[in-house]
Amino acid sequence: MSLPRPQDFLLNTVSGTRIVVRYRVNTGFTDALGYLLSVTDGACTIRTRRSDVEIPLALVVAAKEVPPPPARRGPRTTPR
Repeated sequence: MSLPRPQDFLLNTVSGTRIVVRYRVNTGFTDALGYLLSVTDGACTIRTRRSDVEIPLALVVAAKEVPPPPARRGPRTTPR
């Protein structure tokens, strides 16, 4: 049984899904964590906390859905 290609996962994932994508860069690999905005036959766009990242599908080596981020903590209170 072979695993599906990460490109196939991306092409079949609904926009708005929270995902992580590992892809090649000049110095090795890097990850993009965020929400899938769009996918074409050539690239996917992910909205990360910092910016929208467009990743060529040919550079993608892994991709998967991830759970929602944890809830933010409330403000700290100081004891009286």
